[in-house]
Amino acid sequence: MLRFPGQGHRDSDDVVIGPLDLAARVDEALAVQALAFGLGADEIAVRRQIVLRHVTYPGAHALGATTVDGRLVGFVYGMPNDRAHWWSTVVEPYLRSQGHDGWLDDSFVITELHVHPRFQNRGVGRALITAITDTAAEPRSILSAIDFDSPARGLYRSLGYEDLARQVLFPSAPKPYAVMGAPLPLRHR
Repeated sequence: MLRFPGQGHRDSDDVVIGPLDLAARVDEALAVQALAFGLGADEIAVRRQIVLRHVTYPGAHALGATTVDGRLVGFVYGMPNDRAHWWSTVVEPYLRSQGHDGWLDDSFVITELHVHPRFQNRGVGRALITAITDTAAEPRSILSAIDFDSPARGLYRSLGYEDLARQVLFPSAPKPYAVMGAPLPLRHR
């Protein structure tokens, strides 16, 4: 059962969505990401430094999904997009070639969204992404996802995200990505 703070009786399988101090809980978050995304220790070590740098950016914030006992089972974080950030510099030529590079301006970027496999398909990911984008001041949101028909891409499409560019290659990433964008607020269906 998915619950938000202050809502009724909770049991041990309930998940609560709320603010997350990502810097303080980075190792827990990356453990969830490792399980959800199949990452090894070396990849996690690199991502740890990236996450800790990202949380210092203006407007960056995170939400977590925790069980009643406080165990982190999902997280999302994002920030207002900045064309000078590494991600934007990589995706900009792909977006420009499709006539969509304007999406890099006035957008809230979903940097990471991961849910522990045991808690997937329960609405946790949907609750995390809609809750964080509901607080965004920007009129639209962008993200990247591995470019194949996955449950994550299905979720994003159901929320109103559309492909802006496909077959985007990130250095050292073994698979191509799609960049997706949606107007805010997201569809909450």
